Amino acid sequence: MFIVIVGAGKVGLNAARTLGHMGHEVVVVEQRRSRYNLLVPELEDRIVYGDGTEILILEHAGIARADMVVAVTGDDEDNVIIAQMARMKWDVPKVVARVNNPRNIATFRLVGVDAIMCAATRLISTIMHELPVHKFVPLLSLRRENLELVELEIADSSPFVGKEVREIKPPDEVLLTAIIRGGDARLAAPDETLLTGDYILCLVRPGREKELIRVFLPEEVAEEVQAESDIEVIGEQ
Repeated sequence: MFIVIVGAGKVGLNAARTLGHMGHEVVVVEQRRSRYNLLVPELEDRIVYGDGTEILILEHAGIARADMVVAVTGDDEDNVIIAQMARMKWDVPKVVARVNNPRNIATFRLVGVDAIMCAATRLISTIMHELPVHKFVPLLSLRRENLELVELEIADSSPFVGKEVREIKPPDEVLLTAIIRGGDARLAAPDETLLTGDYILCLVRPGREKELIRVFLPEEVAEEVQAESDIEVIGEQ
């Protein structure tokens, strides 16, 4: 594949190195002269100096024949412009973008970004996963597959306590994949029995989370349980 990476910071450079070692053709665009000069000895003709939001610079990088564009500058506005141009002007098949402020994720989705990387959102999910008490945690969004990976606590009130996985009928478009007990994970085999205090991992179609909560935690208000997991990470404006 031919991949254009805009932004030669640590993320962009490491991505370029890894993809290059995998045999992909990579060109990096960097607008900071000092950073560009530092990387020229290593990247040689695989780095282009200039503003990645400018059409001429992207054309010089070869975006017209790119199989993928990766926008990983430190500025969300630049990344969304790059992603939008890659999608709408050059019809690049795959667009990946970095989002620094979680509030901007919806904007990136609107312009058709295939994969969004948001370190802050991932960090919050990891923190919530490690908290001693939580009922529901969205762990990972698989946008291309239109799936969410979520974690749900099995409380005393759950009707499935003491039942084997084979006896459980989850809601439509929900797949129970694993059980976490005492910090150890195990596959949700048909003969596994759910116990109070277990956490289950489920693959869920977006929009089915409330139904999942209602079925496994019938005494809880699904909207309130879900709202507890919606922690907003406030970034710079």
